[in-house]
Amino acid sequence: MNYWLMKTEPSTYSWEDLKNDGETYWDGVRNYGARNHMCAMKTGDLVIIYHSVNEKTLCGIAKVVKEAYRDHTAEKGDWSMVDIAPVEDMPPVTLADVKANPKLKEMVLVTNSRLSVQPLKKEEWDAVMRMASKVDRD
Repeated sequence: MNYWLMKTEPSTYSWEDLKNDGETYWDGVRNYGARNHMCAMKTGDLVIIYHSVNEKTLCGIAKVVKEAYRDHTAEKGDWSMVDIAPVEDMPPVTLADVKANPKLKEMVLVTNSRLSVQPLKKEEWDAVMRMASKVDRD
């Protein structure tokens, strides 16, 4: 299993929207690095949803339910999307919390915060889950 982080502006499409919809396609990504990450996603991979802009908060856990396919919103170019579904809420972890954790200093959210779809190492996932009180603390 792989772990990912997907950024969204909550005023455009929020974690609550995903929970209400029950499943959605993640379209509109127009960055080659982010697209390549989506193409690497496998069914069952877990995803942290991150509210960008004003909130800057990790707020929910989703899973990939359909692997990459052509993004129907792309007028030209080779763009892909995946389908995700909500798994559970997570207690909020702020970007400031992430940046303050020395175990996360290499996390893509810290080193390249503009990338909308990011891989997470297992160790980073575990550290974030500890921060969100999802697993026992060290």
